[in-house]
Amino acid sequence: MDETTEGPRARYRRQIREEVQVRAWEQMSQDGASALSLKAIATQMGMTAPALYRYYSSRDELLTELILGAYAELADLVEREGAGDAGLAGIAEALRGWALTHPQKYLLLYGTPVPGYHAPDAATVLAQRIFAPILAGFAALEGGSAEAPSSPARSLRFWTRLHGVISLEVAGHFRGVEFDPAQLYRDEVALLLG
Repeated sequence: MDETTEGPRARYRRQIREEVQVRAWEQMSQDGASALSLKAIATQMGMTAPALYRYYSSRDELLTELILGAYAELADLVEREGAGDAGLAGIAEALRGWALTHPQKYLLLYGTPVPGYHAPDAATVLAQRIFAPILAGFAALEGGSAEAPSSPARSLRFWTRLHGVISLEVAGHFRGVEFDPAQLYRDEVALLLG
Protein backbone atom coordinates (compact mmCIF):
# COMPACT_ATOMS: atom_id res chain seq x y z
CA MET A 1 0.00 0.00 0.00
CA ASP A 2 1.48 3.38 -0.96
CA GLU A 3 0.90 6.87 0.46
CA THR A 4 -2.01 7.56 -1.86
CA THR A 5 -3.99 4.50 -0.83
CA GLU A 6 -3.10 4.08 2.84
CA GLY A 7 -5.55 5.33 5.42
CA PRO A 8 -4.87 8.20 7.81
CA ARG A 9 -3.96 5.90 10.71
CA ALA A 10 -1.50 3.89 8.65
CA ARG A 11 0.01 7.09 7.23
CA TYR A 12 0.39 8.59 10.73
CA ARG A 13 1.95 5.36 12.03
CA ARG A 14 4.43 5.29 9.13
CA GLN A 15 5.31 8.96 9.68
CA ILE A 16 5.92 8.44 13.41
CA ARG A 17 8.11 5.40 12.74
CA GLU A 18 10.09 7.37 10.14
CA GLU A 19 10.61 10.25 12.57
CA VAL A 20 11.74 7.82 15.27
CA GLN A 21 14.32 6.42 12.86
CA VAL A 22 15.61 9.89 11.93
CA ARG A 23 15.97 10.76 15.61
CA ALA A 24 17.63 7.41 16.32
CA TRP A 25 20.29 8.07 13.67
CA GLU A 26 20.84 11.55 15.14
CA GLN A 27 21.15 10.11 18.63
CA MET A 28 23.60 7.43 17.49
CA SER A 29 25.73 10.01 15.66
CA GLN A 30 26.23 11.80 18.99
CA ASP A 31 26.42 8.95 21.48
CA GLY A 32 26.90 5.70 19.54
CA ALA A 33 24.52 2.81 18.95
CA SER A 34 24.83 1.33 22.44
CA ALA A 35 23.36 4.54 23.92
CA LEU A 36 20.20 4.38 21.78
CA SER A 37 17.21 5.20 24.00
CA LEU A 38 13.53 5.10 23.06
CA LYS A 39 12.75 7.16 26.15
CA ALA A 40 15.07 9.95 24.96
CA ILE A 41 13.54 9.81 21.48
CA ALA A 42 10.04 10.02 22.97
CA THR A 43 11.06 13.10 24.96
CA GLN A 44 12.50 14.75 21.82
CA MET A 45 9.25 14.05 19.98
CA GLY A 46 7.09 15.42 22.81
CA MET A 47 5.65 11.97 23.56
CA THR A 48 5.67 9.77 26.60
CA ALA A 49 7.78 6.62 26.46
CA PRO A 50 4.70 4.35 26.74
CA ALA A 51 3.12 6.15 23.77
CA LEU A 52 6.24 5.55 21.69
CA TYR A 53 6.24 1.86 22.59
CA ARG A 54 3.09 1.53 20.49
CA TYR A 55 5.28 2.16 17.46
CA TYR A 56 8.39 0.24 18.53
CA SER A 57 8.03 -2.39 21.21
CA SER A 58 11.69 -2.18 22.22
CA ARG A 59 15.07 -0.68 21.47
CA ASP A 60 16.02 -3.96 19.79
CA GLU A 61 13.07 -3.74 17.40
CA LEU A 62 14.21 -0.26 16.39
CA LEU A 63 17.83 -1.41 16.03
CA THR A 64 16.71 -4.34 13.89
CA GLU A 65 14.78 -2.06 11.55
CA LEU A 66 17.75 0.33 11.28
CA ILE A 67 20.21 -2.51 10.67
CA LEU A 68 18.07 -4.25 8.07
CA GLY A 69 17.43 -0.96 6.30
CA ALA A 70 21.14 -0.10 6.19
CA TYR A 71 22.09 -3.60 4.99
CA ALA A 72 19.41 -3.50 2.27
CA GLU A 73 20.58 -0.06 1.11
CA LEU A 74 24.20 -1.22 0.92
CA ALA A 75 23.25 -4.54 -0.73
CA ASP A 76 21.32 -2.71 -3.46
CA LEU A 77 24.30 -0.42 -4.06
CA VAL A 78 26.86 -3.23 -4.21
CA GLU A 79 24.66 -5.29 -6.54
CA ARG A 80 24.24 -2.31 -8.90
CA GLU A 81 27.96 -1.59 -8.91
CA GLY A 82 28.85 -5.26 -9.32
CA ALA A 83 26.65 -5.47 -12.41
CA GLY A 84 28.26 -2.37 -13.93
CA ASP A 85 31.34 -2.01 -16.10
CA ALA A 86 33.59 -0.97 -13.20
CA GLY A 87 33.11 -4.33 -11.46
CA LEU A 88 35.10 -4.83 -8.26
CA ALA A 89 36.75 -1.40 -8.45
CA GLY A 90 33.27 0.13 -8.71
CA ILE A 91 32.10 -1.86 -5.72
CA ALA A 92 35.11 -0.66 -3.73
CA GLU A 93 34.51 3.00 -4.58
CA ALA A 94 30.77 2.70 -3.91
CA LEU A 95 31.42 1.06 -0.53
CA ARG A 96 33.78 3.84 0.58
CA GLY A 97 31.45 6.54 -0.73
CA TRP A 98 28.50 5.02 1.11
CA ALA A 99 30.48 4.70 4.35
CA LEU A 100 31.67 8.31 4.24
CA THR A 101 28.21 9.59 3.35
CA HIS A 102 26.49 7.46 6.01
CA PRO A 103 29.07 6.93 8.77
CA GLN A 104 26.50 5.97 11.42
CA LYS A 105 24.98 3.34 9.16
CA TYR A 106 28.43 1.98 8.39
CA LEU A 107 29.40 1.90 12.06
CA LEU A 108 26.13 0.24 13.03
CA LEU A 109 26.85 -2.57 10.56
CA TYR A 110 30.63 -2.88 10.86
CA GLY A 111 31.59 -1.10 14.07
CA THR A 112 31.48 -2.17 17.68
CA PRO A 113 28.54 -4.52 18.36
CA VAL A 114 25.75 -3.23 20.59
CA PRO A 115 25.99 -5.10 23.91
CA GLY A 116 23.10 -7.51 24.42
CA TYR A 117 21.73 -7.11 20.90
CA HIS A 118 21.50 -10.07 18.52
CA ALA A 119 20.63 -9.35 14.89
CA PRO A 120 18.02 -11.58 13.23
CA ASP A 121 18.84 -14.11 10.51
CA ALA A 122 17.56 -11.63 7.93
CA ALA A 123 20.70 -9.56 8.57
CA THR A 124 22.87 -12.51 7.56
CA VAL A 125 20.90 -12.94 4.35
CA LEU A 126 21.45 -9.27 3.49
CA ALA A 127 25.15 -9.50 4.36
CA GLN A 128 25.43 -12.44 1.98
CA ARG A 129 23.80 -10.31 -0.75
CA ILE A 130 26.52 -7.71 -0.19
CA PHE A 131 29.33 -10.26 -0.46
CA ALA A 132 27.95 -12.26 -3.42
CA PRO A 133 28.93 -9.71 -6.13
CA ILE A 134 32.46 -9.62 -4.72
CA LEU A 135 32.77 -13.40 -4.82
CA ALA A 136 31.33 -13.41 -8.35
CA GLY A 137 33.75 -10.68 -9.41
CA PHE A 138 36.79 -12.63 -8.28
CA ALA A 139 35.43 -15.82 -9.81
CA ALA A 140 35.11 -13.95 -13.12
CA LEU A 141 38.73 -12.78 -12.82
CA GLU A 142 39.77 -16.41 -12.44
CA GLY A 143 37.92 -17.77 -15.43
CA GLY A 144 34.32 -17.68 -14.31
CA SER A 145 34.30 -20.41 -11.67
CA ALA A 146 33.07 -19.55 -8.17
CA GLU A 147 34.75 -22.79 -7.12
CA ALA A 148 38.19 -21.58 -8.26
CA PRO A 149 40.38 -22.33 -5.24
CA SER A 150 41.56 -18.78 -4.68
CA SER A 151 38.27 -16.95 -5.35
CA PRO A 152 36.90 -17.14 -1.78
CA ALA A 153 40.28 -16.27 -0.25
CA ARG A 154 40.81 -13.30 -2.58
CA SER A 155 37.25 -12.15 -1.96
CA LEU A 156 37.72 -12.23 1.81
CA ARG A 157 41.09 -10.51 1.57
CA PHE A 158 39.53 -7.77 -0.59
CA TRP A 159 36.59 -7.34 1.78
CA THR A 160 38.58 -7.25 5.01
CA ARG A 161 41.33 -4.95 3.76
CA LEU A 162 38.84 -2.47 2.33
CA HIS A 163 36.94 -2.45 5.61
CA GLY A 164 40.17 -1.92 7.50
CA VAL A 165 40.93 1.30 5.62
CA ILE A 166 37.30 2.48 5.64
CA SER A 167 36.85 1.78 9.36
CA LEU A 168 39.95 3.77 10.25
CA GLU A 169 38.84 6.66 8.05
CA VAL A 170 35.24 6.71 9.30
CA ALA A 171 36.43 6.58 12.92
CA GLY A 172 38.67 9.60 12.29
CA HIS A 173 42.03 7.89 12.74
CA PHE A 174 43.53 9.56 9.66
CA ARG A 175 42.98 13.12 10.88
CA GLY A 176 46.24 15.04 11.06
CA VAL A 177 48.12 12.44 9.02
CA GLU A 178 50.05 13.71 6.01
CA PHE A 179 48.50 11.58 3.28
CA ASP A 180 45.31 11.34 1.27
CA PRO A 181 43.02 8.55 2.58
CA ALA A 182 41.29 8.36 -0.82
CA GLN A 183 44.63 7.67 -2.51
CA LEU A 184 45.56 5.08 0.12
CA TYR A 185 42.23 3.37 -0.55
CA ARG A 186 42.69 3.45 -4.34
CA ASP A 187 46.21 2.03 -3.95
CA GLU A 188 44.87 -0.76 -1.74
CA VAL A 189 42.16 -1.60 -4.30
CA ALA A 190 44.76 -1.66 -7.09
CA LEU A 191 46.98 -4.03 -5.08
CA LEU A 192 44.07 -6.34 -4.34
CA LEU A 193 42.89 -6.44 -7.95
CA GLY A 194 46.37 -6.69 -9.47
